[in-house]
Amino acid sequence: MTVWSVIGSGVAGLAVASELVSRGAEVQIFDPAGPPGPHGCSWWAGGMLAPWCEFENAEEPVLRLGQHALDWWAARTEVERRGTLVVANARDLPDLRRFSRRTERFVEVDQEKISELETDLHGFTKGLYFEDEAHLDPRQALRDLHRQLKDYGVIFHRKLAPARLENAIDCRGLHARETLHDLRGVKGEMLVIRCPDVTLTRPVRLLHPRMPLYIVPRGDGVYMLGATMIESEDSSRITARSMLELLSAAYALNPAFGEAEVLEIGVDLRPAFPDNLPRIRRLGHTIYANGLYRHGYLLAPALAQGVADLALENIHSEMVDEDRA
Repeated sequence: MTVWSVIGSGVAGLAVASELVSRGAEVQIFDPAGPPGPHGCSWWAGGMLAPWCEFENAEEPVLRLGQHALDWWAARTEVERRGTLVVANARDLPDLRRFSRRTERFVEVDQEKISELETDLHGFTKGLYFEDEAHLDPRQALRDLHRQLKDYGVIFHRKLAPARLENAIDCRGLHARETLHDLRGVKGEMLVIRCPDVTLTRPVRLLHPRMPLYIVPRGDGVYMLGATMIESEDSSRITARSMLELLSAAYALNPAFGEAEVLEIGVDLRPAFPDNLPRIRRLGHTIYANGLYRHGYLLAPALAQGVADLALENIHSEMVDEDRA
């Protein structure tokens, strides 16, 4: 039997390996960094499975392909299906109307309904509720995929993949730029905070002219707060402006966030192609799967399925870059 070698164990690599194994393929994984952890940008994701919200400023495939992510992930890890709530301050209600025109599958909610959905949100008179959306804990999802693959007998090599490796699938993100020359890094900054005085049960997006914010509950008063999208490849540290705007936006949601404890500061570089859509390319003996941009958990299942189609059945999905393959 052919052994497929997946290079990289971020969300793309683990999702590809999981999809291959589910179809009966034999897989091994190479990653010198070891198991999932803070070294990978997948660790710092929001984990929102929100295709309708993302469609507000994304291409059509994000909406269409992202809808299948909910069931794919639910078969592998815990998924919270509580929807997404989008709100705006009174002065920013034009942004809420613009958001509603650019997306779909929502209901408009008033102040009473907002308070019913989230008792700790006050002062918002209008919002949009995307009932069909969901979220997951990215770190738990990575750990679950890693454990399941080990249970299936997948061998993890904590070393670089051999230079000449047949049947390889490269999922290294920005580390593949020596071959994928049109790949770029987009800086994301986020915070993990603890605020036991605030209880939110679903992702909440606050529309803001300078920087729209999302906040995702992680349980026990812990929240992921993010995220910036900056065309910069400096991932060394968060900027003072970003820190200030993230915390100010959280304070605008509920002033109790002003007393939150900052647990972690995350800065990463997300791999992206010029159109911000993922690509699958076959170059020589290697299949490259890359460019998840800000849609890692939302589009990783579709990317994985496209890779498995190409590798096992030579079926070219829409993600396969025919011009470069």
